Amino acid sequence: MTRPEAGPLPLDTGRPHPARVYDWWLGGKDNYPVDEELARRILAADETAVRGARANRRFMHRAVRVAAEAGTRQFLDIGTGIPTEPNLHQVAQRVAPESRVVYADNDPIVLRHAEALLHGCAEGSTDYVHADVRDPDTILRLAGRTLDFSRPVALSLVALTHYLGEAADGDDVYGLLARYVDALAPGSHLILSQVTADLNPEAVRKAAGLFASNGTPFFPRSLAEFSRFFTGLRLLGPGIIPVTGWRPEPEDVAAQAEGIVPVYAGVAVKP
Repeated sequence: MTRPEAGPLPLDTGRPHPARVYDWWLGGKDNYPVDEELARRILAADETAVRGARANRRFMHRAVRVAAEAGTRQFLDIGTGIPTEPNLHQVAQRVAPESRVVYADNDPIVLRHAEALLHGCAEGSTDYVHADVRDPDTILRLAGRTLDFSRPVALSLVALTHYLGEAADGDDVYGLLARYVDALAPGSHLILSQVTADLNPEAVRKAAGLFASNGTPFFPRSLAEFSRFFTGLRLLGPGIIPVTGWRPEPEDVAAQAEGIVPVYAGVAVKP
């Protein structure tokens, strides 16, 4: 695996981290009481939180299989979160064992678990970059040790963009996504999901307030705002749709009966 360039990082357990909150919703054990407290408070305000986390995970599995079955053999997953099996490299390498996968995340807990748990097929490669999505130069440079950006790459940012703002002097999320997409070769895939207030406005507003009050800005986006991420790309069918409806499998069809999941999803190809 790729090791971080810096030495061991201290673990910040004094404030919740989105990856660890997400881990608690998925039923994981790699979180702290502060993460569980926020996860429970958000779940009390928005009963769709656990459904959304699980639906996002299944969407990632389906989208990665689509990209792999289309011939993509390189994957960059930014904001990977705590490794929860099956993870992206396992899904891709089941389709094509020679697939090369790079994960990127900024949480030291994820780093430690990645070093211990992310083992790919002998035919392929599975590596990890410790870096923030807001630093595309570092992520692309380090990922380039494993991936060949002159060939197609599937770029996955699942349930990540709603933590990034739009201000030009801040996160500049649209400009940021454009920088990543510009680095991709034609034929590459972009895999995205994003929380929206379109489908459950009051609950999502409360959840966003809880995240913000705990130091994590949160930006739900409308259908039009989410669609901007795919400007210049060719959307795959069925286009942009609530996450459980994107090429659903039987488990997703069953989950739809549980109620709405206020998350949009889409997959596109770079012409």
